[in-house]
Amino acid sequence: MARVSLAELYNGGAVLLAEVPRLGWEDLRVAVGDEVAAGNRLAALAGRPVGDGIEVLAVLVRPEQGCLAAGRAVVGDRFASLTPGCPQAHWFERELAEGWGIVPEGHPWLKPIRFHRSYRPGHDAWGRADDAPILPSVTDFFRVDGEEVHEVAVGPVHAGVIEPGHFRFSCHGERVMHLEISLGYQHRGVERALVGGPDRRSVHLAETLAGDSSVAHATAFSQLVEGLSGCQAPPRAEIIRAVALELERLANHVGDLGALAGDVGYLPTLSFCGRLRGDILNLTAELCGNRFGRNLVRPGGVAFDLEPERVERLATRLGAAMRDVRGAVGMLFDSSSVMARLEGTGALSAAQAVELGLVGVAARACGLDRDVRAELPSGMYRFAQVPVSTWHTGDVFARAWVRWLEVQRSSQFIQDRLAAMPKGPTRVDCRPLAGGSLAVSLVEGWRGEVCHLAITEPAGRFASYKVVDPSFHNWMGLALALREQQISDFPLCNKSFNLSYCGHDL
Repeated sequence: MARVSLAELYNGGAVLLAEVPRLGWEDLRVAVGDEVAAGNRLAALAGRPVGDGIEVLAVLVRPEQGCLAAGRAVVGDRFASLTPGCPQAHWFERELAEGWGIVPEGHPWLKPIRFHRSYRPGHDAWGRADDAPILPSVTDFFRVDGEEVHEVAVGPVHAGVIEPGHFRFSCHGERVMHLEISLGYQHRGVERALVGGPDRRSVHLAETLAGDSSVAHATAFSQLVEGLSGCQAPPRAEIIRAVALELERLANHVGDLGALAGDVGYLPTLSFCGRLRGDILNLTAELCGNRFGRNLVRPGGVAFDLEPERVERLATRLGAAMRDVRGAVGMLFDSSSVMARLEGTGALSAAQAVELGLVGVAARACGLDRDVRAELPSGMYRFAQVPVSTWHTGDVFARAWVRWLEVQRSSQFIQDRLAAMPKGPTRVDCRPLAGGSLAVSLVEGWRGEVCHLAITEPAGRFASYKVVDPSFHNWMGLALALREQQISDFPLCNKSFNLSYCGHDL
């Protein structure tokens, strides 16, 4: 079958929806398979009602060309599944089935992922009544049978202050044969709430999609609005955004390195990194008054400027924090007992990472050069690069080591940007959004690729809004990393991915 042509667009840009080809489903299925076989990856698969059917929009990343590709097709209540030939679509097709009541025939493991009712009353992919129970029961989980095989259930309620999620281990003795992860216990309906915007609350919804990634999601939202309105944030604002985004990366990576130390009982790095994460969060508070960067990034630029005294103070405090970070993390990697626990634990291969469509730290720890800042640069990253940090072993050590490389490179990037702050405004007014258009915005958050996608109605309001947090791509990676591991390795593996429950549940 001849290769189908898809529409090209650029990160943060917009195209008329009419320019995105509407294909037959089989043509789109083949086109997506061809793209993935060529080394590209599926960034989003989103649905919206069109007439009596559901229009499915596929967006793919073409890293070699530095652009995105998009195509769409209208499907009925049943359609041929993409997943058997493209496992990257696995989670997306389950989401489509749950949200719109359409059945991907041939999907190898079709079950809900968020356990909410269909957006279309009377349409349910599993034939449930509109008032049927929607939370999972014990019969909904994959079972491994055999002599001496047993199950260990963890969650959804956890000790301490942590979001809900259920982990079900099928074990033979201490060896994990299979891990099933069940999420969706706090589905908030944020995507649905964004439809009809943008309005005064839209950016606040965006920056609270995942609290530890406030800057990343606010930046993705703002770039999307700017693309649809045809405006460009000023250079000074782009630098402040980039500084905030890299500070967010620093704070979370330093915190994770400390937490990994805690999971193997190495208390010096745990204690130091807990304090140092707070120091870095306080640098973000210097930017905007909020340690998580809220109320800073806005369509058209940023809401706060930096006077010279504050720029100097940020640079000085960051330098002092980084000196302490080097000492704390150096102790971690210099400890042979720590390395014995990290190396070889929870390993994934590069082939598995490609097949699953992993992004961010999890992908780069398997040797993949996946980083939106380099593949699809936007904002300040078009002019100033951060080297992509990778390692090849795919284990807990690799995920820790990639974090450490990124901490060093991000801190240097921040220092360089603070030393070269241009003069000028920090915000411009955005014009009304273009109607009947599609826009896609990707940002490399600290976990990985954050994707925001919107389609506007003729009047320029959001007719459809889709968010893909990096955790959506990576939860299955954690499940596979636990296979053939000791169940006691789960806390360490889990922390090495450190995925978001709320970013998945939206």
